[in-house]
Amino acid sequence: MSRYRDDPEALRALVQDDQVHRDVYIDDELFALEMERLWSRTWVYVGHTSQVPNPGDYFTTDIAAQPVILVRHTDGSVRVLLNRCAHKGARLVSAPTGNTGKFFRCPYHAWSYTTDGALLAIPLKKGYDGTRMMECEAGRGMTAVRNVEVYRGFVFARLSDDGPGFREYFGDSLSSIDNMADRSPEGELEIAGGVLRYRHNCNWKMFVENLNDTMHPMVAHESSAGTAKKLWADKPADLPKPMAIEQFVPFASSYDFFDSMGVRVFENGHSYTGVNFSIHSSYASVPGYEDSLKQAYGDERAAKILETARHNTVYYPSLTIKGAIQAIRVARPIAADETIVESWTFRLKGAPDQLLARTVMYTRLINSPLSVVGHDDLYAYRAIQEGLHAEGNDWVSLHRNFSPEEIGKADLTTAGTSEISMRNQFRAWLRYMLPAQETTA
Repeated sequence: MSRYRDDPEALRALVQDDQVHRDVYIDDELFALEMERLWSRTWVYVGHTSQVPNPGDYFTTDIAAQPVILVRHTDGSVRVLLNRCAHKGARLVSAPTGNTGKFFRCPYHAWSYTTDGALLAIPLKKGYDGTRMMECEAGRGMTAVRNVEVYRGFVFARLSDDGPGFREYFGDSLSSIDNMADRSPEGELEIAGGVLRYRHNCNWKMFVENLNDTMHPMVAHESSAGTAKKLWADKPADLPKPMAIEQFVPFASSYDFFDSMGVRVFENGHSYTGVNFSIHSSYASVPGYEDSLKQAYGDERAAKILETARHNTVYYPSLTIKGAIQAIRVARPIAADETIVESWTFRLKGAPDQLLARTVMYTRLINSPLSVVGHDDLYAYRAIQEGLHAEGNDWVSLHRNFSPEEIGKADLTTAGTSEISMRNQFRAWLRYMLPAQETTA
């Protein structure tokens, strides 16, 4: 029996101004509704244009638990198609990446489609003469996602025709993508290498919320980053740090450090920490890099690009980027208690190779399945997912630094350890989880 699908008031009751009900993390019906309403009606990250540089190149992934293909069409445009044959429904493409040539061919009955999804050929087509096949969905070819936007190479899609426009949805939060791309002397990024993909035994929201939770690093990462900090504690202050130490140690910074970083939230659940500085701000300079930026942009703009060192920017609900280290992580929800997290590394076109080496090391140390720091978070996520099934307290606290004045504000900056990011996400969550005709007023 449905508890939430046909009851807007039951959905509203899950989200209070300063706390949320545990069902938002553990209820299977709510997860299904999230895929149908939130993940389908918002702009979700699909991939990057550098993953499909040539006509026929494709990359497969999921949006809202539906299989899709990102493909470079023969005219050079980028398309997003549902990965489903219009005939019997078979997945057309099973490989993660590849080149399909000028058309897709179904492995079951050999129906074929052009790279924009149009029906190209059917074996023994005369067998359909006099039938309604060409008037039905099958005769129209693959289903193309109509709402696709490419921004600085980042490809986003909205499955539903009901939802906000791209610029309306992201607003000024796009400045983080701009900063990441502008760090290239050529103003362009490209995916470097493959993906680090691993399974989290938790609800997708736990991962997304944790990205801008700055009250946990000095606790959860005490044994990993804290150990690295102790090992380096007696070294001379002017001794150059090895790259691993440079990246590890800031995770063991103080509460004051993270509080002073600052956090900024935007409408629709987006946010970033590192308004003033971040754990990336003190990385050693790379010879020749700053000069290449000055040559490309001029002294003033180059300095502005480099001084912007945000920690995590969350593009709710699917994408998080680290512009200062040129890495992203992507949430792909599987079930209420299961999430695939992807870690991708970018190369700054025209920049010294040392910058890519630094990004690769960061991804390996912090974000990979073999990460030392990342497993601290994995343990915490699993512990929360399991603990929320315990009776006696139905609510999850989001009270830290709460102020009634934040309600209804679209763009706010506050202390870095505030839980405003999570509260902001759940206000967006509720708005999109309600039926389209409903409001939260």
